[in-house]
Amino acid sequence: MLRLGRREFAAHEPVIMAIVNRTPDSFYDQGATFRDEPALARVEQAVSEGAAIIDIGGVKAGPGEEVSAEEEARRTVGFVAEVRRRFPDVIISVDTWRHEVGQAVCEVGADLLNDAWGGVDPLLAEVAGRYGVGLVCTHAGGTQPRTRPHRVAYDDVMADILRVTLGLAERAVSLGVPRESVLIDPGHDFGKNTRHSLEATRRLGEMVDTGWPVLVSLSNKDFVGETLDKPVKERVLGTLATTAVSAWLGAQVYRVHEVAETRQVLDMVSSIAGHRPPAVARRGLA
Repeated sequence: MLRLGRREFAAHEPVIMAIVNRTPDSFYDQGATFRDEPALARVEQAVSEGAAIIDIGGVKAGPGEEVSAEEEARRTVGFVAEVRRRFPDVIISVDTWRHEVGQAVCEVGADLLNDAWGGVDPLLAEVAGRYGVGLVCTHAGGTQPRTRPHRVAYDDVMADILRVTLGLAERAVSLGVPRESVLIDPGHDFGKNTRHSLEATRRLGEMVDTGWPVLVSLSNKDFVGETLDKPVKERVLGTLATTAVSAWLGAQVYRVHEVAETRQVLDMVSSIAGHRPPAVARRGLA
């Protein structure tokens, strides 16, 4: 059972986490939701299309202009409060590695802290425990925030993913984070080359078998682009194919840009697996 905010999700229930970037330089939307009104419209659309979680980020993942903790908080805290006011039942996640920002957003209603940089600030998990909110424990290969991997190597990439994420998950629980609110994430592209991310996808079942709910952040990433030799705006089909494989292998939460398309893929895989009935069933019955 996964419990986040006011919601509970059964083991085979796929969950969509919609990305809302409060940055002027995000790699995919190029700042389309930097201002409040477009960002709030994005939230409304994502919820209507089937997103249960809204993931709000104030710093782009890649290299770029320095963003202080104060500026990151300025971009996210007030917005989290407004989303909480307008959408009381939605699960609000904040993509941050900084404990100062984590504390500020928890004060105004965040339900989940998405630590994409793998515990680089150990105080963030303490914040999650103090407020009783969820935590995403990610494998980032020991890389520092906003840096790209360089000649990274693993003897066994999945063994390293499991070692790191399970350690972070157990530490989070020891600090007071509810066990049913902890997720593990293989960290596609983070501290990994394309072959590492492909192997992590192929072996996702090993993460699922640990019993922790698995979150995957696949949407339009570089490993998809390099695999298919496609630029950022032409990676949707590759992303959806990777989503289908991940769903079949048992991942539960999907951090995405394209909510409606992802919802269809997840529903189809769930129905093939026998966890969801068809929306309609007329063929051959009349």
